[in-house]
Amino acid sequence: MNLSTPTPAPGHTPGPPSGAVGVDRGRLFAFDLETTGPDPRTAHVVTSALIAIDGSHVVTRDWLADPGVEIPEGATAVHGITTAHAREHGRPHEQVVAETVEGIRAGWREGRILVVFNAAFDLTILRRWDPSFEVLGPVVDPFVVDRAVDPYRKGKRTLEALCTHHGVRLEGAHEAAADAIAAARLAWRFLGEVPELGGTGWRELNARQARWHADRQRDFAAYLERTGKDSSGVNTEWPMAVL
Repeated sequence: MNLSTPTPAPGHTPGPPSGAVGVDRGRLFAFDLETTGPDPRTAHVVTSALIAIDGSHVVTRDWLADPGVEIPEGATAVHGITTAHAREHGRPHEQVVAETVEGIRAGWREGRILVVFNAAFDLTILRRWDPSFEVLGPVVDPFVVDRAVDPYRKGKRTLEALCTHHGVRLEGAHEAAADAIAAARLAWRFLGEVPELGGTGWRELNARQARWHADRQRDFAAYLERTGKDSSGVNTEWPMAVL
């Protein structure tokens, strides 16, 4: 699958990520979850996908979990996985979470950029089920970046909407691997086009996105308050919410 990314130069040997060097957009690691619900504080994992991308070379790992609870009809309508299917074919929820977390850690050790659309959702779920999980390398969140660089554009900011706006292919929306690939295409583009994402170490890359997210969420909370609505559920933390 071609992401239109350059193939690493011969002799390129990746190493562990460092806070002192720039990130390499040719070495991406896309991640996505499909879950039992929209609240990361209560959601269980249903499917997980991790996709290592080196130019046109793509390696996919994906999991189907038995979440151990009923999958609501609304969630099934989004990702297509029923409770019966997950129970029959899925692996234990704890194992899927553990292998996903270790896969992400391995990607950072290889010097990859983790790409997660709306990271504060997916990564918060991992932290909830594995309190030892922490961010140890670069993360790029196309949702956060798009809101920061084009804040006044009207319309939805879903993955599908962003792919349409930026001319990026999305094949099989709400399937974890397909969503992860599409997010990687967006991230690759943003890393090449948004100056604030380039020429910096991963810690500053993450810190900038955290500031962008916090600023937008505070503005949203203020809007809710002005209109007499409850703002207590607005999360300003990125890339993971405080549990």
